[in-house]
Amino acid sequence: VQLQASGGGLVPPGGSLRLSCAASGRTFSRSAMGWFRQAPGQEREWVATINFSGIATVYADSVKGRFTISRDNTKNAVYLQMNSLLPTDTAVYFCAGYGATWPRGDALKNGVRDWGKGTQVTVSS
Repeated sequence: VQLQASGGGLVPPGGSLRLSCAASGRTFSRSAMGWFRQAPGQEREWVATINFSGIATVYADSVKGRFTISRDNTKNAVYLQMNSLLPTDTAVYFCAGYGATWPRGDALKNGVRDWGKGTQVTVSS
């Protein structure tokens, strides 16, 4: 699966952004998808994951209650709605495909098969 994230930009603290990820490939609807992010000088960090059908989701504690991951299998797309953004959310955000219906255990953070190019999100006044 090939992935391309978009929708990043500059937003003030407390603002919102919606990231989109366009996927190509026949296996998209059978693959769990996720979002990761990487801030300058830091390691890539897992943000959220959604299962192949969109029923199950899981979030990192740092974004729980503020971010929502969703998908539309008819459009081969995954989304990340980000609300109440903080300066600490500033990072390059990456869309990821697991190649499995649901990543178990360590695979949640380490089992990504397909990476997309990132999109920059900057939260600043």
